[in-house]
Amino acid sequence: MKNTTVLISGASIAGPALAFWLARYGCTVTVVERATELRGGGQAVDFKGETHRTVLSRMGILDDVRALQTGGHDQTIIDATGRGLAVIPGEFTGGEIEIRRGDLSRLLYERTAADCEYLFGDTITSLTDTPGGVHVTFAGSAPRTFDIVVGADGIHSNVRRLAYGPEPDYVKFLGHYYALVELGAEGEPVMYNEPGRMVALGGPKAPAFFVFASPELRYDRYDPDAQKAVLREAYRGGNWRIPELMSGLDTATDIYLDSLSRSEVPTYAKGRVALLGDSAYGNTLGGFGTGLAVVGAYVLAGELHAAGGEHRAGFAAYEAAFRGYAKIARQGSAGPFLAPGTRARIAMRNWTFRSPWLLKMLLKATDKFATGIDLRTYP
Repeated sequence: MKNTTVLISGASIAGPALAFWLARYGCTVTVVERATELRGGGQAVDFKGETHRTVLSRMGILDDVRALQTGGHDQTIIDATGRGLAVIPGEFTGGEIEIRRGDLSRLLYERTAADCEYLFGDTITSLTDTPGGVHVTFAGSAPRTFDIVVGADGIHSNVRRLAYGPEPDYVKFLGHYYALVELGAEGEPVMYNEPGRMVALGGPKAPAFFVFASPELRYDRYDPDAQKAVLREAYRGGNWRIPELMSGLDTATDIYLDSLSRSEVPTYAKGRVALLGDSAYGNTLGGFGTGLAVVGAYVLAGELHAAGGEHRAGFAAYEAAFRGYAKIARQGSAGPFLAPGTRARIAMRNWTFRSPWLLKMLLKATDKFATGIDLRTYP
C-alpha cells in the first residue's frame, strides 16, 4: 500500500488505531480532528477476552495498556439513605482490562504521531468522490485529494453526513442520554437510581456519571451551558446527593453530554469513503464500543492491505468480516439497564447482581460477544 494516501477524521480511539496499522502497511496517513487538542480524562473503557488481547498484542501495546489500567472496582448500588442494595463486581463493569479513555487515546496518539500527520482544530467541509480519489476541502487547511477517506468521528460523524446524508437518516435515538462531569466528587464507587435516571460517583469511571431517559432533545452540543441546562432539567427534584451535584454544575469546567444512539448504515463504505467505530456501529454504552473500534481498525486496515490498497475489494472484505461481530451494537442500549424506568425494574436489575447464577450468565454472554470473530493474520 505504499504511496496510498488516507485521510482519517477523528483522533479519539478508532482513528489513531486505524492510523497505526495503515502507517505500518506503508500508507501516508493524515488525521484531522475538530478539537484543538487530545481530550483527556473521560470515562473508563475496557477490553475483554482473547480477541481484544490479540489485537492489542499485535499492536505491541498490550503491556502499555495494562500499565495504565485503572483496575476493576466493585460498585455498590445504594438507596437515597446510602444503604447498600447490591454490588456490581468490577469484572462486570471493567471487563478484563480497564483504562481511562483519555489515557488510551494519548497512548495511541504517541504511537502514531511520528509516522502520521495530525491536523488539530480543523474539520472537513466537503467530500467529492472522483475516479482518481476523494477531493477534500477543510475549514482551515488547503484542499487536498486522498485515495481513501475514513470517518472515525463518532456517532455524530461529519464524514457520514457528507458522504451518506443527513444524520437523522442514519442514526436512531435510543431513548437515553448520558453525561460526564468533573465535579470533584470522590470516594468509593457508588450508583444511585431513581426511575429513569442514574448517578454514579467515585472510582475511575468518572467523577460524576449520569444516565437518564428522555425524549430526543435539541441543544448545542458544543455549548457547556446548554448541556448543564439539560442536565439540571433532567434531574430536577432528585433525592440523595442530586441537589448538591446540580449546584456544583455552576463551577464545573468539564462536561460532556450526548445521546445513546445507534448508527444504521446500509454499508460501511460508499465509494472511496468508509466508516469505522461509532460512526458505523453506534454509541450505546454497552461496554463494547472501544473493542469494536480497535478490532474494527485492525480488520479494515488488514483487508485494505490484503487487497493491495484496492478500496472496493478491501471495503467489501471489511464489511463481510466485521458486520456480524458488530451486531452487539444493534442489540439495544445500556440505558434501560443503567437507568430502569420504574422502581420495580430497578429492583429487578439489582436482584440480578445478587444472583450468582444470573451474574455468571451475564459475564458469559459478554465474553461471547467480545470474542465472536475469526481474526485473520494479515501479511
